Amino acid sequence: MKNWKSLVLLVISVLLLSACGDKATTENGAKLVEEGKFIYAASGEFKPFSVTNNDGTMSGFDIEVAEAVAKEMGLEPEQKKFKFAGIVEGVKSGRFDAAVASHTITDERLKEVDFSTPYYYSGPQIFVRPDSTVETLDDLEGMEIAVSKGSTYAETAQGVTDNVQQYDSDVVALEALNKGKHDAVITDFITGKEAIAADLNIEARELIGRSEQAIAVSKENEALLDEVNKALETLREDGTLKKISEKYFNTDITSDPEEE
Repeated sequence: MKNWKSLVLLVISVLLLSACGDKATTENGAKLVEEGKFIYAASGEFKPFSVTNNDGTMSGFDIEVAEAVAKEMGLEPEQKKFKFAGIVEGVKSGRFDAAVASHTITDERLKEVDFSTPYYYSGPQIFVRPDSTVETLDDLEGMEIAVSKGSTYAETAQGVTDNVQQYDSDVVALEALNKGKHDAVITDFITGKEAIAADLNIEARELIGRSEQAIAVSKENEALLDEVNKALETLREDGTLKKISEKYFNTDITSDPEEE
């Protein structure tokens, strides 16, 4: 009798677990941590992409993208603040449905999780005045290049010239370029685009490097990855991603610079 009761309890437990598992999925079979919710992680420590507010909630570019993706998928967004170093592992282990935390797609991370199509792009780029004939890094050989102090861009510049001027910030360097100083500035693609949007009379030339930032999803959740990608495609096509970007950066960082 005891064994029979144990067997009944075991069967009931299995059925309940199965029912719960079925509930925590979308119509397309994507697994969810919780029924009807899109639980995503961000660090809250990467302004203006994610910043922690006084009430403990997060806001920023990444947060608004995550909320828009959730809405497009018909799910309720739920943010989880987590230390950046542990977010990928949290996605991998199923603690979060996804990470919307400005993760750059790298070979190392691809071993742990899958990534969506990029939702924004970055990377170092050459900026010059409109009348400059400079197009590539090789064209800057022996010229005067300005960079920000402590940046990796100084090393890049030193590869083609000994005449490298360093400023306290990228913005100050770009302002100096705008005023007729130096032959070029090497800085982050996003920083340069913001400066152009702020009416500095400069132009972007060769993109020296390129990074893609995307949403991380568990390798065991291909259906969710498909839904996230479909949502991002819609948000890109209807202008939502661009609108969110322009709110925070006064420019569009969601378009692939290599296609411009």
